[in-house]
Amino acid sequence: MNTIGKVRGITLIGFLIGLCVLGFFAYMAMRLVPMYVEYFGVVKAMEQVRNEPGSGQRSLQEIRSNLSLKFDTQYVDEASVPPSAIMLKREGGAAVLRIAYEKRVPFLYNIDLVGKFDKSVKLDKTGG
Repeated sequence: MNTIGKVRGITLIGFLIGLCVLGFFAYMAMRLVPMYVEYFGVVKAMEQVRNEPGSGQRSLQEIRSNLSLKFDTQYVDEASVPPSAIMLKREGGAAVLRIAYEKRVPFLYNIDLVGKFDKSVKLDKTGG
C-alpha cells in the first residue's frame, strides 16, 4: 500500500473544539428562543386587543385584565410582563397601547442574557 498521498480530514481535537463551539451556540439559542416566543405571544395578544371593537374606549384596567386572559392562551408568564409594564396613552381621538418590559434569563454561572422588549399598537375608537 502506498500512503504517501495527501491525507484529508479533521483530527479528533479539531472535531471536539468544533463540537464545543457548536454546543455553546446551541445552548445560547435554547436560552434565547423561549424569550422571543414569549414576546411574539405578547405581540399577538396586543393585536387581538387592537382588533376588538371599541378597544380604544376601554380603561387601562379593562385592557390589563383582557390582556391577562390573552396572555394565558399565548403562554406568556405573568411574572415576565407585570401590570406596570402595560401602559395606555390617549392621543387625540385614539389610544396607544404600549408594553415595555425586560426579561432576564440565566445563562452561565453569574451571566444573564437580557432582552428588552417594547411594542406599541394604536387602538381606534372603533377597534379596527
